[in-house]
Amino acid sequence: MNAVNEHKKFGMAIEKWRVLMLAAFAVLAAGGFLCSVLSGAVAIPISAMGDILNGGGDNASRQILLNIRLPRAIVAALVGMNLAVSGAVLQAVMKNPLADPHIIGISSGAGLAGIFVIVLFPALEYLIVPTAFCGAMLAAACIYILAWKNGIRPLRIVLAGVAVSSFLGAGISAILVLYSDRVHGALMWMVGGLAARSWPHVEIILPYAVIGFILAVCGARYLNILQLGDDVAKGLGVNVELVRLVFTAIGALLAASAVSVAGLLGFVGLIVPHTVRLLTGSDYRFLIPSSALLGIAVVTYSDTLARVAFAPLELPVGIFMAALGAPFFLFLLRKEL
Repeated sequence: MNAVNEHKKFGMAIEKWRVLMLAAFAVLAAGGFLCSVLSGAVAIPISAMGDILNGGGDNASRQILLNIRLPRAIVAALVGMNLAVSGAVLQAVMKNPLADPHIIGISSGAGLAGIFVIVLFPALEYLIVPTAFCGAMLAAACIYILAWKNGIRPLRIVLAGVAVSSFLGAGISAILVLYSDRVHGALMWMVGGLAARSWPHVEIILPYAVIGFILAVCGARYLNILQLGDDVAKGLGVNVELVRLVFTAIGALLAASAVSVAGLLGFVGLIVPHTVRLLTGSDYRFLIPSSALLGIAVVTYSDTLARVAFAPLELPVGIFMAALGAPFFLFLLRKEL
């Protein structure tokens, strides 16, 4: 009886800790969003932000806040959320702690499809997200097929992802060479950045972010079951391959929508879920919302730093994420393989 009580107390303590960390991530996300909105060449005090949102303030500050910084901060938050949740979902589906939309090639599939639309059919910008989604799903299918041999192993996923990513990268390079007169915008998109993002970009990504996040949260139970192994999952009545297909589609949708507005921004889906997992454990009921909040914080803070660190020169946020993510990936590679 005492053992049962101790177990209950331990479980309650873990739940309280997870709720506390979720609140901490929410504070970080709110801080990153405010930092992105208020920081820049023209500093806007938080009190002035309240006046502007209520219809007051001077005209210059209002234009900067409402038409430049606020939509960019919202896009940064949604991109961070989408990539972080996508990474968390793909790590469960592929049973691979190194799974990340950028590393295993899913973002490259979305990138090739997006570059195709941007360069060849610039008037069809509204088709970038569905086209990028198709590219991401095809890339995921190729990776899964190439990595399958009596089951899925993390090492094969990484190697198949590297091969598919290299192949798709060659396709992107070929398009850029063949249409070199249109290369500037595409190159900035490939690096990954949030410069000049505005309200139309918010409208592009918002519905996909909301739908993908809700589906991921609702399916957290199935992701927890997948962690128990295929045999146990099948014993519990779960159609493993169907669940993998559905959640691969959810991860691809989230990654594709982020790629469509921010370009090939890497490592968010690798760094954030691992950090959350170290702090809260592997329960996807908490892992997904916590990853979403920490993803918002990481991208908004990184974008603000990229924007103000070398002002008036602005660096693409993708450069900062690569500098932060590459060492983290090498650390995980040595630890896991």
